[in-house]
Formats: sequence, C-alpha cells, structure tokens
Amino acid sequence: MALIIDLKPNERLIIGNALVTNDDTRTRLHIEGSAPILREKDIMTEKEANSPCKKVYFTVQLMYISDTPDSLHKAYFALVNSIQKAAPSTALFFAKISMHILNGEYYKALKEARNLMEHEREMLANVQ
Repeated sequence: MALIIDLKPNERLIIGNALVTNDDTRTRLHIEGSAPILREKDIMTEKEANSPCKKVYFTVQLMYISDTPDSLHKAYFALVNSIQKAAPSTALFFAKISMHILNGEYYKALKEARNLMEHEREMLANVQ
C-alpha cells in the first residue's frame, strides 16, 4: 500500500536524500517503498536548531535521512549526556528516543524528539 501525501502549493518535502518542491497547485503523491520522507513542517534547518533539545531533534532528523545513521550516534549521545545533567526531567524522553534509535526506528525517535522540544519549551516558559 502506498503512502499518500497531499502537498499544498509550493510545499516542500524530503524523500530520501532529495528535496522535492511542489508547483503552484495542490498535488497528491502516492509513494511506494521505504525511503525516509519528511514534510516541510517536520524539517528543521541547522540554523533553527538553536536550543539543546532542538539540536537533538536536528541530529535525529539527520539520522533518519542518512544512509549511515550510526555515524551520528556519538553526537546524539553526547547531547543526551549534557542535557540530562542540566535537566534530569528529560530522562524519560531520552529513554524513549534512544530506544527507538537503537532499534533503527528513526522516524519514531523523531516524533518523540518533538515531545522533548515541547517539554523544553514548557520548562523555559516556567523560568522566572
């Protein structure tokens, strides 16, 4: 069964290592296969990764679209170490993300990293 993606005019997505940009009209794509796919709303640029947890998301995103995701594991676990020391409340999020990474489930790890970013946002909003 194909994955069906409806694209808005000029919306972008990543399929594998390719950036695809839609034309000026709505488009429906039927995608078969197992290439990593990220919609524009889920894509974070390196410049946007301007907080510790956003850097985690960006690193997991790179793992998801990489042919050699394990080459990024060291950078990821270094981030985990430093963030958990500063914010122990992130431990449960990292347990879930790391489990998915070690199981090769990078898209699931990416979704969990979104929850981590929301937790970070809430923590920062509560700082007086």
